[in-house]
Amino acid sequence: MTKRIAIYPGTFDPFTCGHLNLVDRSLRIFDEVIVAVAPSAKKQPLFTVEERIVMIRKSLDGYDRIRIDVFDSLLVQYVESRAGVAIIRGLRAVSDFEYELQMALMNRRMNPLIETVFMMPSEEYSFLTATIVKEIASFGGPVKDLVPVPVEHELRLKFAAKG
Repeated sequence: MTKRIAIYPGTFDPFTCGHLNLVDRSLRIFDEVIVAVAPSAKKQPLFTVEERIVMIRKSLDGYDRIRIDVFDSLLVQYVESRAGVAIIRGLRAVSDFEYELQMALMNRRMNPLIETVFMMPSEEYSFLTATIVKEIASFGGPVKDLVPVPVEHELRLKFAAKG
């Protein structure tokens, strides 16, 4: 039997408890999940790719069947290169759906063998975005329970350094 590998792509700037929730739930369905970090210079990330990888690795310490990788290509090409069978995408609200549907349909057109699996986070994370987390942290607000502990620590350091 072939291993069912899912790719969970994103900028993860930073990795949140909502992301962690989707990883947990994806592992119930797939044999392996690759958390694929996109550099995304367009979004002007707060953290470098390397910093994001370290935070994700620390946040997922103790998990097996997880790989962390970086990609800077068409997502479908990346999924093919990793022998993936599915792309995991999170949907928080109806507003996410239109864009995600367009991407899923285009990915299917490029490779009909790769499925897109839409997952909703648990209710407690349905409002959560990395942008909101960064905004709260930039003003010294509490991000406990919004991000894993290693990410909370790095957010504090990053904003303390920015003064």
